[in-house]
Amino acid sequence: MASVAVVGLGGMGSRIARRLADAGHELTVWNRTAAKAEPLGVQIAETPAEAASRAEVVITMVADPPALQAVTEGPDGVAAGAGNQTTVIEMSTVGPAAIQRLAALLSADLLDAPVLGSLAEAETGTLSIFVGGERDVFDRHRDLLGVLGTPLYIGPSGSGDAAKLVANSTLITVIGALGEALALAEALGLSREIAFEILGTTALAAQAERRRPALESGEFPPRFPLRLARKDADLIAEQGLDLRLTEAGRSWLAEASDGDQDYSAVLLRILEAATRR
Repeated sequence: MASVAVVGLGGMGSRIARRLADAGHELTVWNRTAAKAEPLGVQIAETPAEAASRAEVVITMVADPPALQAVTEGPDGVAAGAGNQTTVIEMSTVGPAAIQRLAALLSADLLDAPVLGSLAEAETGTLSIFVGGERDVFDRHRDLLGVLGTPLYIGPSGSGDAAKLVANSTLITVIGALGEALALAEALGLSREIAFEILGTTALAAQAERRRPALESGEFPPRFPLRLARKDADLIAEQGLDLRLTEAGRSWLAEASDGDQDYSAVLLRILEAATRR
């Protein structure tokens, strides 16, 4: 078993830490709000640098590129505490440019390993994990990542984050297409029930069925918070490509109101906008 540090104990990071602790790994954690670390019953470091200095493997799981810089750079950051025998596994979705910046700071080995899946998958260890970095470093840590889900080696450093942006581009476009199909049905005088029956015969069938209970109840518990979906859409836009469908989905996400709801709450915004025309 490895000594592991987990830096960042939000919804995903706390569940990753719990799975590693339950699997028998020696765990140290750090979180900006220390109280969130106490329920885990493991060692709590004072700084990310201290957490990294105690571990063979350091996992970072934070919200966005600025948050990654905050926990990895400077005298208290992960880079200051991680030696050349350490491996840093960056599991946030931050884009290839942020991974390049981090790699330039580290004397440690680095894997970028963002995950596809949400809270339930983190709890059950069924995440899909896209991994970039040196193949031999991946091979050394495949079993540890296997505690968290199914790791898929993509290629050189940064390619794990590239893969995650590709995957999330489909989420952004599909949720927009679903909302617009429902809005069109409503404008044409079709009931919501009939609209879902129609969508059940299309390529959107699985997504329509999955999103229907939340739309009907008006409750959107945050499996994938809207604010993070917006961040990922912005990261995709930063690539400077002519991605018109993704940009349309991004525009809907930007207009939706509550960033702490699930990103599928954008369906309400699309339906609301359609009724105003």
